[in-house]
Amino acid sequence: MKGNKGTPRAILLLAALMLVLSLLAGCGGNNNNGGAAGESNASGTESTAAPDTAASPEAPEEAVKVRLQLKWVPQAQFAGYFLAKDKGYYAEEGLEVEILPGGPDIVPEQQVAGGTADIGVDWVASLLTSQEQEMPLVQIAQIFQKSGLVLVSKKEAGINGPADLKGKKVGNWMGGNEFEVLALFDKYKLDSNKDLNFTKQGFTMDQFLGGEIDAASAMTYNEYQVVLESGIAAGELNVIDMNDEGVAMLEDNLFANRDWLEDNKETAAKFVRASLKGWKDAIADPEAAVDSVMKLAEEGSTSREHQLTMMTEVAKLIQPEGFDPAKLGYTDAAAFQQTADIALKFGVIKEAANIEEAYTNEIVELAAQ
Repeated sequence: MKGNKGTPRAILLLAALMLVLSLLAGCGGNNNNGGAAGESNASGTESTAAPDTAASPEAPEEAVKVRLQLKWVPQAQFAGYFLAKDKGYYAEEGLEVEILPGGPDIVPEQQVAGGTADIGVDWVASLLTSQEQEMPLVQIAQIFQKSGLVLVSKKEAGINGPADLKGKKVGNWMGGNEFEVLALFDKYKLDSNKDLNFTKQGFTMDQFLGGEIDAASAMTYNEYQVVLESGIAAGELNVIDMNDEGVAMLEDNLFANRDWLEDNKETAAKFVRASLKGWKDAIADPEAAVDSVMKLAEEGSTSREHQLTMMTEVAKLIQPEGFDPAKLGYTDAAAFQQTADIALKFGVIKEAANIEEAYTNEIVELAAQ
C-alpha cells in the first residue's frame, strides 16, 4: 500500500527528468548545425568538414623529357639552346631538356633515327643523305638562314675572285663539307682534278697559316676568326663568300624522328618555341649567351673572347641583315631547294630529294601560336 501512495511522485520526477534531457539534446543539436564547428556524422559525433578540392592547387605535371643531339662540342654555335635551358624557358614549357654534345665520331642523324636522341642539329646536306638512306627523319626548323662557309686567302696569293683559284691549292675538311666549294668550282668551270689542287684540310688553320695551302675553307664564326686572332689583319685577306656566289647550302637545322614527331607535335612545338626564345636572347645579349657556353666548354679548349666573336658571327647567320625576326626558324623553300639541287648535282644524294617530305614548317607555326 505504501508503494501505491508514492507512484504519482515518481511519475512526476520521471517526466521532469525526460524534459531536461530533451532540452539538453536540443541545445547540442543547435551547436552542430551552426556550420562553423563542423557537421555531425551518423553516430552523432562531430566531424571536420571535407576539404574544398576545387580550390586546392593542382599537382604539377611531370616534365616531358626531350634529348637534343648537337653537331659538335659546346660552343656559341649552339648558344641559344644552352641559354634557353639556363633561363628556364624549357622548364616553362613543361620540358626537361638534356643537351647531348657532339663530336667527330657522333652522327646526329644516326642518334635521332636510333632513338638515342629525339631532336638533332646538323647541316641540311647531311639530313638529305640520311633521308635517302630511309632514316625516318624530317626537318622541323631552320636555324641558320645563311651559309657561314667562306674561302679565305692571303692577298699575296692573288686570289681576288673565284676564277683566280685556277692553279692554286685549295683546302677543305671534306667528309660532306666540300659541296658548296665544288658548286663554286662548277660555276666557274674549274675542274677540281685538273685546274687546281683540291686537298684535304685539317681542323686547325695551321696549313693555311704556314703557307701550305693558298685558300682555306673557313666558317665565318670559327676558323676565319682563328686567322684574325693569329695576327693577320682582315685587310690582308681576300674572302669568297658562298652566299654572294649563289652556291650556299643551308647549315644548322633542327630535325626529329618522324615516328616520334607523329605522337609529339605539341612537345616539339614547345621545344622550338623555347629554343627560338633562347636564340633571340643570345642575339640580344651575347655576354649572357657566352656565360652559358663557358660553363660547358672543355677547360682550356677555347677562350671567352673567341666565343663572344663566334656568337656575334652566328647571330648574323641566324638573323641576317634585313631578315624578319618573326621568321626565325622557318625553312625557306627556295634556299632548301638550292641546297637539295647542289646535293644532287655533286652526288650527296643519288636521286632528287622529296622536298615535300624533307621538311615542314608546321612545328614552327605551332610554336608561334
